[in-house]
Amino acid sequence: MPTSFLEIVELPDGRIALRRADDEQALVTLEFSGDAKAFLHGQHIEVAKAMLSVGVQMAGRLAEGELPRDDAPQVLH
Repeated sequence: MPTSFLEIVELPDGRIALRRADDEQALVTLEFSGDAKAFLHGQHIEVAKAMLSVGVQMAGRLAEGELPRDDAPQVLH
């Protein structure tokens, strides 16, 4: 993926998106249910920022070969 600035935005439909600053198309989107938003007391955007930040860091580490790649199906917890 070419190097460019990334931005986190809230879309008109309430989803949170990670996209390139020079592109309107989302690379990743997050959607919180009403229950999740209530549980987070309106701080879902801060949680989304943290989730996306860690994801970008992990992707960078994978790209640099710092993490082993395992193509086997994994159980997500």
